[in-house]
Amino acid sequence: MSAAATGYRATATMPLLAEVRRQASRRRTQLALGFMAVLPLIILLAFEFGGDGGDDDNGGGAFSSLVDLATSGGLNFALFSLLVSSGFLLIVVVALFCGDTVASEASWGSLRYLLAIPVPRARLLGVKLAVALGYSLLALVTLVGTALLIGTLRYGWHPLGSTVAAEIPAGEGVLRLVGIVAYLAVILLVVAGLAFLLSVLTDAALGAVGGAVLLWILSGILDQITALGSIRDFLPTHFSDAWLGLLSTPMQTDDMVKGAISAICYATVFWGLAFYRFTRKDITS
Repeated sequence: MSAAATGYRATATMPLLAEVRRQASRRRTQLALGFMAVLPLIILLAFEFGGDGGDDDNGGGAFSSLVDLATSGGLNFALFSLLVSSGFLLIVVVALFCGDTVASEASWGSLRYLLAIPVPRARLLGVKLAVALGYSLLALVTLVGTALLIGTLRYGWHPLGSTVAAEIPAGEGVLRLVGIVAYLAVILLVVAGLAFLLSVLTDAALGAVGGAVLLWILSGILDQITALGSIRDFLPTHFSDAWLGLLSTPMQTDDMVKGAISAICYATVFWGLAFYRFTRKDITS
């Protein structure tokens, strides 16, 4: 005989769309997505009024070359906007969405009331993870889409410039840009998984967000230490720039495959630990 109340269905609790609307109403969601839309405009204004650095810049490698290409078309402007954001800003945004989602409920004291509805723990965590990942992807697409629109309106529709090969036709350039966005989305799953795990382990949202960002930065620092040798291959940040292989002719995708596999493995482990811990911990807040 079932102990559940008549008419109770676990799958009917905490609807996905309700959580989407709830998170959309939060100020941090609005500010994060708003900033993703405004950032390309800020970069555009910087190019328009910042003057030409020209001879003041020495070297700079691939980054310097991409700066020179940024104003040569909408595709290049979108690529540059993505480049300057991928190193830190996107990390913070993804950590914010995924690290704040459970810890904030605990800090507000509302987590135990959600479970008392009752919402099964695995469902609660699954819905919150899905919505956090959705908003993280939306932030990435908003950034690239806005940059592509603004860049095209200002600089026109031209081939995608490459620092390591000949110009890439605009049609193919769009596909490569989509591939770069998709690869970064996969790489950012590591940050999402780590932030989500920390969100389950702590009641402090700031600790979960900051902890994920700091650990990602630490991985990047360790990756620069060549004395670590092949150990660096197992760091989650080691293949974070492998998307540059899509700008070469022919495309170099070996490192991208390795990076994607590594990111998925890390994210799966982090999410598994989060579910394991959350379904067994005492919820007192």
